[in-house]
Amino acid sequence: MVTTREKDWQGDWAPNGQPLTRQFHRIVQRGRAFDRRHPWVWDVLLTGFYVTACLIDFLSGGWKNVTENLDTPNWLVGTLSLGFSVPLFWRRGHPFAVLLMMTPFSVANVLTGAVLQASTTLLIVIFNIALRTRLRTLLWSYALAVAPFWFAGFRYPGEEGADAVIVPVMMSLALSAVGGIAVRTRQEYLASLVDRAHQLEVERDQQAQLAAAAERTRIAREMHDIIGHNLSVITGLADGGSYAAAKSPERAAQALTAIGTTSRQALAELRRLLDVLREQAPTAELAPQPSLTDLDHLIDGVRSAGLPVRVKTQGRAAHIPAGTQLTVYRVIQEALTNTLKHAGPDATSQVSISYEVRGAVTVTVTDTGRGGTAPDGGSGRGLTGMRERTSLYEGTLEAGPLPTGGWRVHLHLPAVPALPEPKETTP
Repeated sequence: MVTTREKDWQGDWAPNGQPLTRQFHRIVQRGRAFDRRHPWVWDVLLTGFYVTACLIDFLSGGWKNVTENLDTPNWLVGTLSLGFSVPLFWRRGHPFAVLLMMTPFSVANVLTGAVLQASTTLLIVIFNIALRTRLRTLLWSYALAVAPFWFAGFRYPGEEGADAVIVPVMMSLALSAVGGIAVRTRQEYLASLVDRAHQLEVERDQQAQLAAAAERTRIAREMHDIIGHNLSVITGLADGGSYAAAKSPERAAQALTAIGTTSRQALAELRRLLDVLREQAPTAELAPQPSLTDLDHLIDGVRSAGLPVRVKTQGRAAHIPAGTQLTVYRVIQEALTNTLKHAGPDATSQVSISYEVRGAVTVTVTDTGRGGTAPDGGSGRGLTGMRERTSLYEGTLEAGPLPTGGWRVHLHLPAVPALPEPKETTP
């Protein structure tokens, strides 16, 4: 049975085929579509055709040319003709039941010696049984259809013996069954291809949705880091400038200049990020992501906002992938941003960076502010972003208040596995 999805798929069949082939396919598809909407029309036409053919054979006396018993009553010939043709109306919905309905007429056809050509309608029934039922039902149906003709072959052997009657009937019914199996196999194979194609479409859509969700998360994380950090710096500068305005106008002017610089930098980074979201951005400005070399600029910006920061570095930053560097930069940026927001006016911060062998990095950021305050004012978005970045590189992140007051963020990114050295081969 053809499903709705298969119907939709078949509508686009052979888009690059020959015009004659496509036209024929279009006509066939329209015929099948009409048959699906009005199945009784085709059933009536087919049944009417065979009823008419059988009655013409009966009324014209054509059956007498092949019969074994010319004395068969006319009423019996007419009854047999209708018995072999009328049940065809139900051949698609109940093929095995139709064969059972025809079996008494087939037996009477042989016993009376009428041997009407109308009995060839059994080929259509066997075809539908092979097309729509199980193999076991088909085997029983084949035996039930062949049995009366087997008896007729021995009762009316003809000039060439019983084989001349039995073998053609068996071959004809077998070919009809094989035809039904072939059509059924093609339909099931086509249905499996359609299901597979639609499953691939579903998986493709799911992958696209997952990729879009991951991209949205990445962009949201970048926007949070950029806007949150720069706004915190601007807020610190504005507070310091307003405090110094009355006593030191020069310091206030410097604060305003720093605010302008930081604002322009944040705006440029935000514009660069939003350019990526445009569907058509052939001239989008490209710039490298922040790395460890940009930490000094980050620390200077935080210090200018009024937060004293001490930096302690151990080891040498060598052979560290760009993604690891970006993660270290963003974690330090977020930790210092949270200190600016929540630690209080008299807080200080310390950043300890340890570069280990093969690119492993350990970072600890502590402050002396009010301990126990959750990052991001309790929303946890900043901490979630840090954990997401860390998990990408199978690292660990710990964040929480210190027993003596303040806050601590501890990041560890493991070493990148070294590529195996190629083995030397001897000729």
